[in-house]
Amino acid sequence: MTQDQILILSILACTVGMFLWGRWRHDMVAMGSLLACVLAGVLPAVDALAGFGHPAVITVACVLVMSRGLLTSGAVDVLTRYALPKKSGPTLSLLALMGLGAVLSGFMNNVGAMALLMPVAIQLAKRLELTPGQVLMPLAFGTILGGMTTLIGTPPNLIVSGFRAETGAGGFGMFDFTPIGLAVALVGVVFVALAGWRLVPARKQSGLDGFETSSYLTEARVLPDSKSIGKSLLELETVLDEAGAQVVGLVRNEIRMTAPGLMRRVHAGDILVIEAEADALSGLLSSLELRLEESGRPPEPEDDENPVAADLESKTKAKQKAKTKAKVVEQSQDPRRDKTGQGLAASAALAKGEDKADEDADDEPDDDKTDTAGEIVLMELVVLPGSMLAGRSASDVLLRTRYGINMLALSRQGDTQRLRLRLLPIKPGDLLLMQGSPDAINEFAADNGCVPLAERELRIPNQRKAWLSVGIMTFSVGMAAFGLLPAAISFAMGVLASMALRTVPPRGVYEAIDWPVVVLLAALIPVAGAMQTTGTADLIARLLLENVAQGHAVVGLALILVVTMFLSDLMNNAATAAVMCPIALGTASALGVNPDSFLMAVAIGASCAFLTPIGHQNNTLILGPGGFRFGDYWRLGLPLEILVAAVSIPMLLLVWPL
Repeated sequence: MTQDQILILSILACTVGMFLWGRWRHDMVAMGSLLACVLAGVLPAVDALAGFGHPAVITVACVLVMSRGLLTSGAVDVLTRYALPKKSGPTLSLLALMGLGAVLSGFMNNVGAMALLMPVAIQLAKRLELTPGQVLMPLAFGTILGGMTTLIGTPPNLIVSGFRAETGAGGFGMFDFTPIGLAVALVGVVFVALAGWRLVPARKQSGLDGFETSSYLTEARVLPDSKSIGKSLLELETVLDEAGAQVVGLVRNEIRMTAPGLMRRVHAGDILVIEAEADALSGLLSSLELRLEESGRPPEPEDDENPVAADLESKTKAKQKAKTKAKVVEQSQDPRRDKTGQGLAASAALAKGEDKADEDADDEPDDDKTDTAGEIVLMELVVLPGSMLAGRSASDVLLRTRYGINMLALSRQGDTQRLRLRLLPIKPGDLLLMQGSPDAINEFAADNGCVPLAERELRIPNQRKAWLSVGIMTFSVGMAAFGLLPAAISFAMGVLASMALRTVPPRGVYEAIDWPVVVLLAALIPVAGAMQTTGTADLIARLLLENVAQGHAVVGLALILVVTMFLSDLMNNAATAAVMCPIALGTASALGVNPDSFLMAVAIGASCAFLTPIGHQNNTLILGPGGFRFGDYWRLGLPLEILVAAVSIPMLLLVWPL
């Protein structure tokens, strides 16, 4: 063993140990490992940062951006609405939910797919009278399984493809992973849906409070081409009941009807007064083709004769000029901002150039205008006792003119409201759902005795952008799948198209990228290269062959798969793939067999992290909402990993023969 081999093995052992310790973030550990290799002299400094330009890293970042477009435009919401059964039992419901999660994970970031479907899973658990964890864990495992079916489904597949390209054989194609990945995913999903979910401990939900929302009173306008036109309120009740919502009033020609009759039919331009949880609004708007009234209403003219507003005049004159910009921006934006790494997508609109959520869907925004207000979010405020807002309405306070913000909904326990939302007097204790820039909302809260609680997650659907985002993703996948362009170039074109067509606001592109994952990959790829150049990978491969496999190729293949699965349960799956690929190539070379079989074994093993909450982000996401403990995962995860190994090894030998 040479000095360089001793050094790289020591660095690798420390890296794995730091991953397992969990004190530092994975990207910090990976960067520390990279710098240690440079300082130790086992990696030339000129090559240290080459990983940031690696095709796998570029592709991962681009897929995350285009996934954001699918989420925020409402394209996935439509698929969810039509793909999931409404009244079936646990087996069929879980099969449909996991199947949908697996399909989505094949073509978008699987963490994003998991975050999108978590609220659906919690609602499904309530309907099936199961604990949230009994639905969340199957969903998490289903999205992980689905990610292994395509090149872009999960970072380990891209890493494995990159290592193959470096051998001179070229990278794997878009659907080279499908035969084995699909077989494993199908068997895994069916097993969990039929029997596996019963192995999940029925824990009390310790973190479900984060998903509970107050019931809000909001107004939604019926668009001219809405499919709700002509239907009775009774016909709309099916969709409303599923979301736990109800129509408590209807406004027609500025006349409000309280408790309208169920046989009353909906007309274009009607405003439905809906009582619903904030998290349910996105689905309602999409399924009924409605638009939040307050997000599309023009700003109220400032009235100097208004006695209620007069006492605010001196306080706001200094702010008037800045707020005029915010007002103009608000008139042309459509709230659609998403934060997928945090669980659900946060709402909001970004930019001037976004389509107006207007009755005339053909009106185009003024492209010459520029975004001056920054990001737009939804934030929940509670009105404190003694607030200046007490007894005043949104129109009285002139929210749009003075602050450039909207009040989209109001929650008040125990009261039936008979006034329009903008005319409703605000009371201490009310919860207000506000739309605007974070600075403007915080300023309004400070001025008027309110306390910001949290940004609220809400996706406002846009049919045109939904089709555009689907088209962009289809084009990018097709170009890569048919070999017309390298995957990194194809998906980079997709990102550029997403920015140009504003399916993802340009400023939101950088928020869509999971930078710790990007840094992790970019740092570990050169470290893995150092393992090869120093001969360390070949050394480890020989030790495995001589002491365990003893020259048997099939045993060696199974060993690579099992070791990769074990490491993936203990550390990040992308890091596991980067560490194991050189060892797999060295093992295949020593045995004189097809290296593709061993690389595929690494891809499958790195994606199968089912034993712990730290092996995959989707497992971590459900830890709190499911009320799980660290040791709960293996009860379903261990049988599933055994099943994966039993299915994948024969499939590897069949599809990628030695």
